[in-house]
Amino acid sequence: MPIIGVINEKGGVGKTTTVINLAAALAKQHKVLLVDLDPQANASSGLGLILPENTTYEVLKGEISARQAIVDSNINNLKILPASTELAGANVDIKSTAENMKILSKALIAVRPQFDFIILDSPPSKGALTINAMVAADYLLIPLQTEYYALEGIASVIDTIKRVRASLNPKLDILGILLTMFDVRTNLSQQVEENVREHFGDMVFRTIIPRSIRLAEAPSYGQSIFEFAPSSSGALAYKQLAREVIKRAREA
Repeated sequence: MPIIGVINEKGGVGKTTTVINLAAALAKQHKVLLVDLDPQANASSGLGLILPENTTYEVLKGEISARQAIVDSNINNLKILPASTELAGANVDIKSTAENMKILSKALIAVRPQFDFIILDSPPSKGALTINAMVAADYLLIPLQTEYYALEGIASVIDTIKRVRASLNPKLDILGILLTMFDVRTNLSQQVEENVREHFGDMVFRTIIPRSIRLAEAPSYGQSIFEFAPSSSGALAYKQLAREVIKRAREA
């Protein structure tokens, strides 16, 4: 029953796209919970959930339990603990104490046995929400776009992981780095891939997520890539990623 946090302090790297489609791919064979911790709530709306009654904000404030906020998605075996824009105030509301960084972890204890995988979508920032995700997670998946500044900022992410591991979650581990937005037409993408694999070796997933208009369009219809364009290159890539994630989680 691993909890996997999808983390990158930089925005626009395909983080939420990965959360939605990895969760949907895993749900084909497993019971999955997606926890949306991003105030933009794109993972929630990307699965067709608009203006939910209860959200992660109320859970983090202790007003309701996680079980009370979890709702069905439009995909079999995939449930969601949705977000709202109110989460934007959480970094202010949640004071930076060690105990407050464990709120999410404690909230998920009661529901964890109901799921095979729990996937956390964190905001692209270094704050209380992201730290709560890291403390709750067993493993982290780091999306990394294959663009010029790909490696910029990842050192900061890894430094944050080390700090969280040292003080709050000693079992936290990196499941893998995922190359996203790969453009087969450019030498740049290939060069970035070579550099990342040279730096991080086996830590990098074999699966590469292509730059795809279908992946970009699917959330506007409230669908994962598997409902929107099941035979597309993006769908095939996320199926392959799910297989890798399952294998790594089992072997870890």
